[in-house]
Amino acid sequence: MIGLTRFAIVAGAMLGGVAVAAGAFGAHGLKAALEASGQINNWETAARYAMVHALALVAVGLFAAVRPDVTGLATSAWCFLVGTLIFSGCLAVITLTDVKMLGAIVPVGGILLIAGWAWLALAAARISR
Repeated sequence: MIGLTRFAIVAGAMLGGVAVAAGAFGAHGLKAALEASGQINNWETAARYAMVHALALVAVGLFAAVRPDVTGLATSAWCFLVGTLIFSGCLAVITLTDVKMLGAIVPVGGILLIAGWAWLALAAARISR
């Protein structure tokens, strides 16, 4: 599980950095354009969900380091990573390009994020006393 620990923590740290950069860029570099287009809420949602799930990935990595015997953590990590890339990525692209058809893909990311939390809950439930 060392591989999972490294993967989840590195992916979470990178995603967290991107979330901070996206939030700052939206608040400063894009603020006027996002407000004018009415897309500032979408940008903020994308950045917030990226940060929350970056932290979740780090938590999964730490969980895997402490309890490498618990199954389901890798699935949780992949759901968090891919779900965030789809959910936050599509929202960000929509705000910048106004390509509305990407809105149909955003829920796929949301479903993966929910699945990531469900897999994490299952993994935690499998911890023996």
